[in-house]
Amino acid sequence: MGLSEGDLRAGLDALATIEPAFGAALARVGYPAPRIRPRGYATLLRTILGQQVSVKAADAVWRKLAERQGDPADPATIVSATDEDLRACGFSRQKAAYARHLADEVTSGRLDLANLAADDEEAIAQLVRIKGIGRWSAEVYLLFAEGRADIWPAGDLAVQIEVGRILGHAARPGERQVRELAEAWRPHRGAAAIFTWHHYGATGDAPL
Repeated sequence: MGLSEGDLRAGLDALATIEPAFGAALARVGYPAPRIRPRGYATLLRTILGQQVSVKAADAVWRKLAERQGDPADPATIVSATDEDLRACGFSRQKAAYARHLADEVTSGRLDLANLAADDEEAIAQLVRIKGIGRWSAEVYLLFAEGRADIWPAGDLAVQIEVGRILGHAARPGERQVRELAEAWRPHRGAAAIFTWHHYGATGDAPL
């Protein structure tokens, strides 16, 4: 489960004390809503399905999988499906391969999503072993599904843009600079990330 509303507010209040520019931004746009996803296989499968397509298109594939093959939240559904079955549900060849790898890792026990490493970097390393799951997807999963309070997806373009805006930089800081700037915000960087996405939407751009 992701950061609760109370945890998110507490993290942002602490962040506003550490970095007054965040306090000023918080006064302008208010607190963000929590971003919470279920922990486990289904959320990671949805992450794979959602890559490079609209939410509507990903939802359509999920529905077809449910109608034709069974519960999409059960990895056995992917394991038992043929390549033709998955293509009929709207999977590309690449996404079918990614989904099969994820399902195999879970059903074999090599990946235990209920017991990922407590250390954030170790947990990210466990997740990026899955084909189709990169660092950004792993970080967002740990933040939204596990509520890890200090996850910091510094490679995210919206995070970079809004850190620059909030702190008054003339140009968008790069990933390395954003990581360095956020060192002072530990252990509240997860709340900071959620706030940057909220600020991104509130200032006229499309939200994450």
